[in-house]
Amino acid sequence: MLAGRKYRLEFDSGQAAFAERLGGICRAVWNTGLEQRREYRRRGGWITYAEQCGQLAEAKKDPYCGWLADAPAQVIQQTLKDLDQACRKHGTWKVRWKSKAKWRPSFRFPTAGHLPVEPIGRKWGRVFLPKFGWARFRMSRPLGGASSPRPCPGTASTGSSVSWSTMGSPSGRNTPALDGWAWTGGWSRPP
Repeated sequence: MLAGRKYRLEFDSGQAAFAERLGGICRAVWNTGLEQRREYRRRGGWITYAEQCGQLAEAKKDPYCGWLADAPAQVIQQTLKDLDQACRKHGTWKVRWKSKAKWRPSFRFPTAGHLPVEPIGRKWGRVFLPKFGWARFRMSRPLGGASSPRPCPGTASTGSSVSWSTMGSPSGRNTPALDGWAWTGGWSRPP
């Protein structure tokens, strides 16, 4: 039986800002990819995940889209893969846009087994996230399979048996969270 584990991840202020930016990049990739798929469907055609990834690689070279190069390639390719799966399951016209007002920024690293995890002390550990660097987390439980690529029961298919979350922020607003190597968070509007 697989058992999920949840640990509190603590980004520093620079990493938290980068996580926000990366979530916005993934939203832009999702919305652009969805519009592209809908345009193909209007014309009676279909575009595949592989074609969109190729076009994404070309777009990263364009000086007007240099912001795409800030994101780890595996993260934005995973966004396109998630879009492809949603379109195949629900149909291109039933998949929704990622609204800036209603959507919490999120991204995920599909290769959880390749992310190094190290204990720092008895209660703390750290995980290396590409383009983030090392991020500390509180080891409230033993790691026990933290780098296993098997999905956790009861979580979205995130590719890992570990669920990460962050608590507390300097501004007092809601904080970002990593859910099975997938960051979902962003700052909600104050009440």
